[in-house]
Amino acid sequence: MPKLIHLNGPSGIGKSTIARAYAERHPGVLNLDTDRVVCLIGGWRETFFETFRAAQLLTRAMAETHLKSGHDVVMPQLATRVADIEAFERVAADCGAEYREILLTAGKPVAARRFAERAAKGDAETEGVDGVLNARGGTAMVERIHDQLTAYLPQRPGCVVVETGGRAPEETYDAVVAQLSGR
Repeated sequence: MPKLIHLNGPSGIGKSTIARAYAERHPGVLNLDTDRVVCLIGGWRETFFETFRAAQLLTRAMAETHLKSGHDVVMPQLATRVADIEAFERVAADCGAEYREILLTAGKPVAARRFAERAAKGDAETEGVDGVLNARGGTAMVERIHDQLTAYLPQRPGCVVVETGGRAPEETYDAVVAQLSGR
């Protein structure tokens, strides 16, 4: 049975890094990052939130197509509203796939520091979305997202939490794989 693996968590926590590693080590897995899809749409910087909604629709269609082919999808995507996740859960159910949500988290200071470090590097893959976050408060925005995730989590009893604070990316990857395999 194919899986839609949703890696949730604040910006800079390692979702994209873990998703990339997972796809590289599991042939046929689609690494479906909505942040990368949004950057494919012209004018996205000026109309980020409107464009992001369009990117989510595209992401759902891509996930559906890939799941129907019998392959897994790993989706590194921040979500703090249950309504945003329910649409992806429906896609998985409609495709006969399993939906798995893993929240990557760390303490608020660690999450804010990781985002600031990533944004300071100017990584070409993340700089666009990081720029949007920096324009809306930077690390203060990441701290608000952390609070939103804390409020969101009790609404998601099936969500598994993987603590990333103090872990190297490879250790976090191993913890995610262990959760997915039921260890």
